[in-house]
Amino acid sequence: MRGAVAVGAVLSALFLAVASMAPARGAEPGPTVLRATFASFPDYLDPQLSYTAEGWTAMYDTYIPLLTYRHASGKAGSEVIPGLAQSLPMISDGGRKYVLYLRQGLRYSNGRPVRASDFKYTVRRMFEMYSGGSSFFADVEHIATDDETGRIAIRLTRPRGTFTYELALPFVALVPRGTPMRDQSAHPPPATGPYAITESRIGEGWSYERNPEWDLHNGALLPQLPGGHVDEIRVMVMRNPLAQVRAVEDGAVDWMQNPPPPSLTAGIKHRYGGSQFRLDPTLSLYYFWMNTAKTPFDDVRVRRAVNYAIDPKVLQAIYGGQVVPAHQILPPGMPGYRSLDLYPHDMAEARRLIAKAKPRDRKITVWADNESPNEEATAYYAQVLRGLGFKARLKVLSADNYFTAIGNLSTPNLDTGWSNWFEDYPHPNDFFQPLLSGESIFRRYNSNFTQIDVPPLNRRITGLRERQRISESGYAALDRSYMKLAPMAPYGTRVLSTFVSSRVALDKVIWSSTFGADLASFQFKYSGWTAVD
Repeated sequence: MRGAVAVGAVLSALFLAVASMAPARGAEPGPTVLRATFASFPDYLDPQLSYTAEGWTAMYDTYIPLLTYRHASGKAGSEVIPGLAQSLPMISDGGRKYVLYLRQGLRYSNGRPVRASDFKYTVRRMFEMYSGGSSFFADVEHIATDDETGRIAIRLTRPRGTFTYELALPFVALVPRGTPMRDQSAHPPPATGPYAITESRIGEGWSYERNPEWDLHNGALLPQLPGGHVDEIRVMVMRNPLAQVRAVEDGAVDWMQNPPPPSLTAGIKHRYGGSQFRLDPTLSLYYFWMNTAKTPFDDVRVRRAVNYAIDPKVLQAIYGGQVVPAHQILPPGMPGYRSLDLYPHDMAEARRLIAKAKPRDRKITVWADNESPNEEATAYYAQVLRGLGFKARLKVLSADNYFTAIGNLSTPNLDTGWSNWFEDYPHPNDFFQPLLSGESIFRRYNSNFTQIDVPPLNRRITGLRERQRISESGYAALDRSYMKLAPMAPYGTRVLSTFVSSRVALDKVIWSSTFGADLASFQFKYSGWTAVD
């Protein structure tokens, strides 16, 4: 009964908050406030460091790069458009030189002018903090800026056909020169977008207010970007997904960022589908990684055995139908996708491969985050490993710091575990370079959890990336080559939900396959909801 008491306590507190939101009769309308919940705190609230869906959703309308993505749902949201730059880059020298011009007159939320030289500082800051995004900019040889004209010239060591997409990533969203070269999640840097983060309570929540410089300067200079509809956004971290669902149903909060528990999804869809609840496809990969740099997963036979042993249909059930089974790296909808299944579920074949490999080290740690149903999925994976004769110990971490821990190579016993990947940009390179290229193995903020480093495949990644046009056949072949080596066990691509209170206009909420729900698109069906502290 402790869980039931905890839920009731949370809801009681939220109802008190809602009561304080309603304006008194005859009172002047106050600021409109969107109340939201996340199941976990983002990995970072620092644009140069964040590399999770939670972090990117949180900062999409706060920190704007030189280029950005159109604020639209579906395929239209994959179009790169100018952000703080006046136009898309001028590309020359065989794809090695990119020239952009910063829009003049922009200001940060603290009133400081945005300078072209801030871009150079931002890139240096990203590298000096060993950001997981550094690999996207490893080919940058030189950056020259002119604050008077706003000119920014970037020279690459070699052509990079993905670079226009990468200039739109949050890793290079401009911050002022002098921003400390350390994580600023507790005190996020000044913003250029319509919202600024005004309070950050690590592990508990954070708040936004409208960026005062947006209405004075930036909004008029950036007409291609939405200005937002609410005055404030207050985010609370709620670990209990049942409490989140009840809070949305009862109007205590207006939106939950993470999906409802799989056991409740069908009922929620039946009651609220179309008006408060919908499902959106994603370009994503859910998988279990295996550390190829150490035993027992340095043996390809063991890795193939694991792939044969996992049943994607069981995992689909664990996720309540919100994972579409898949057994390859590229998701449907991504250029280069060709349906592939080298390892249909076959426990007999899995055991045969293990018997042939005869792994001597059978004690392994299986890593999981504590969000449901990821934890349940990893528990199933650990059970599969035990069925293959391994002594698998499940190690569950808070989702707040899970990727920070497994992305640090000094963390002991990084044997195997759960992970997911949502597109950074709509190009197949994004599913190979960060996850599987040797150049993406970093001491900290590592994203190549398998630690696979195969020079011929590294060169193929580089060669395909240099092309200005996407080679779909080349990426399909690369997908097959990596799956033959089986450094990971993919099991599906995710369908994610948007669940809002009855006050929110669901049809206006934009869903980006890269950034998730667009905070600037949230609006109420009617006005008058205010917050009184």
